Parts: sequence; structure tokens; C-alpha cells
Amino acid sequence: MSCRAVLSIGGNQGDALALLRGVAEAAASDGILRAVSSVYATPPWGGVEQDDFLNAALLVDHPGTPADVLEWGFAREREAGRTREVRWGPRTLDVDVVTADEDGRTVTSDDPALTLPHPRAAERAFVLVPWLEVEPEARLAGVAVADHLAALDPAEVSAVRRLDASLAPRGRGSRG
Repeated sequence: MSCRAVLSIGGNQGDALALLRGVAEAAASDGILRAVSSVYATPPWGGVEQDDFLNAALLVDHPGTPADVLEWGFAREREAGRTREVRWGPRTLDVDVVTADEDGRTVTSDDPALTLPHPRAAERAFVLVPWLEVEPEARLAGVAVADHLAALDPAEVSAVRRLDASLAPRGRGSRG
């Protein structure tokens, strides 16, 4: 069994850049990292007053299932001291599985523990912009990610600002 997944990572507490870098480095050292986007600064989403987030996308090939990929992400969150107190509130690290393919087939799931594809990914420029950078031909729920992005409010899309920072582990480029 093999799982190819798109991960959206972000955070806005502590040294968010170092925490995001740690996720990319863990994926590289675990041998699952295929590509990592640039880092983007994005306004908070969901109406909770807080600092901007740093966000990125990772493409991974994991030897397990989508649930195993989710648990891998939860382990990174625990290492970062993540707590879940306020929905859409500030956090040290958030690792979301956006979409997953298992043995070449796109996985769909309405399990509350892991809904695939991520139910709000198509509405979030901070997910789509980094993902499109590393996978220009990507599709989400059968629709080109570029088309999902084009359907969003242009002000929301332009608010996703690429930073001059890399998460790429040493010896790896930002694209797979």
C-alpha cells in the first residue's frame, strides 16, 4: 500500500518558520517528502483576532494509509506543543491532509476524523496557492486547483504573500 498526499501546514505562534521547517525536515528524514512549496504569510481565516499565519504545502509519498499520514501530521503537531482550544484560533502548528491517493486512486471519506478531500480546501487561498506552486496540474474533487483559485475573491488570493524563506531541507530544491 502507498499513499500520496498533499499536506497544508501552517502556524502563527512561537517560531512558526522553524516549526514549518521542522515538518519538512521530518518528512525528508522519514523519506516521504516529494516536494515543498515556498512559505507564504496569510491573514487569519475564520474571524478570530490573531497574528498572520505562515503556510506551505508538502507533497508526500507515505507507505501507509491516509489515516497513517494524518497520524504522522498529528505527531508533528504534538512535537510543536499544539493545543486545540479555539476553532480557527492561533496555533503553533497545523498539519492538514488536503487530499490523498491510495495506490493511484483518489480517496474520498466522510469520516469526521479524516474527511477527504478536505471539506474547505477549495475555499482557502492559503491552501491552494502553495499547492499550485508545487503541483501546477493538481486537481481537487475533479476540478483543477487553478480553477478553484480563480473562483475565489481576488483580494483573498492577493493577501497570500510569498516570503523569501525556504523550507527545503538541505540538498533538496523547493520542487519535487
